[in-house]
Amino acid sequence: MKRIIVPMLLAGLILAWLAAPASAAPAAQKDKKEAKPQPVKVYIPKEVKELMLAGLAAKQARMDIPFEVFKTLYLPAQQAFYNVFFLKIKNSDLGFAPAAAQVVDPDAPAALKLKATFNMFLAFFKVENDKPTTLVKEVYVPAAIEADQAGFDPAKDEWYAVGYPLMPGQYLASIAIASQDLKKIGIQYADVKLPDPKSFTVSLDTTPIFFGKEYKNLQAPETKAELHKGSFMYSVLQVTPNIDNVFSVGENLDMFFYIFGSQPKEGGKYDIEINFEVMQGDKIAVKYATGAYDSPLISLPLQMKQTLQIKKGEETRSETRDLPAGSYTLVLKITDKVSGLTCEKKVDFTVK
Repeated sequence: MKRIIVPMLLAGLILAWLAAPASAAPAAQKDKKEAKPQPVKVYIPKEVKELMLAGLAAKQARMDIPFEVFKTLYLPAQQAFYNVFFLKIKNSDLGFAPAAAQVVDPDAPAALKLKATFNMFLAFFKVENDKPTTLVKEVYVPAAIEADQAGFDPAKDEWYAVGYPLMPGQYLASIAIASQDLKKIGIQYADVKLPDPKSFTVSLDTTPIFFGKEYKNLQAPETKAELHKGSFMYSVLQVTPNIDNVFSVGENLDMFFYIFGSQPKEGGKYDIEINFEVMQGDKIAVKYATGAYDSPLISLPLQMKQTLQIKKGEETRSETRDLPAGSYTLVLKITDKVSGLTCEKKVDFTVK
């Protein structure tokens, strides 16, 4: 059973990012009584911000450059959360063109590149009484995406991800994609609800559970927001998620999540128990041995194999097979043995 260890420097790095000037986060104040709101630094052009504000109350999208925010998730980062927004954009809407100054090796197969250069802007508005109010952060994300010219399909939708840390709270995110001359601007809105970890005193919960395909360790963390195609960054990890929870026969369920509300023992370690089951309808397809964990940050693979009793004549034998194609639900029953609190989570997935 594999474990992916997120470096301890993760929390400090992302928290430091929150306090950095480019994040437009308020400076820390020793005396809360004397603390004054700091002005949001301007990173979004006036013409873009005006369009964001015009559609804010009704969450009215602008489709000059069509795109969709089809998924969001958040990951732990000490007092903050690292929020990831997943976007779906058609190639033809990004203006791909041959990249300049390409050097072609005459002895190698041609591998010409196409490039799309555009701007992305993120604005986060505090939500109070179900209405967006104060603009608390604005972020500029210059984007330059490359693609191989061979096999390029202008009509294909590709997915991208961009991440940014926020403190607990409720926000409305306005996301804009704009041409470099700002003559074409597309805008979408996404709700962001981030719980206060300290509020989980009588219950357990988790961050959104996601499945990973690949995790790659990088030499240095990403310290400013960037747009990535087919993956997202999480400190020094480049994560390729299983975006639609569809697996091939024989693959593992490689999951990642954090448990809120669990309590440490003396010495700082936790005593968490998780029972995993794969259900198909009301029948158990796979039942795993109970797992014990000493941290609320859970990252592990589950093999999708089931043990069957095969009867032939008067003989019965056990046989382990890959979980066959079908629709399933992963059920997690989580118990914090220190506090006695429990919770149950379910995640649907498909095997093809």
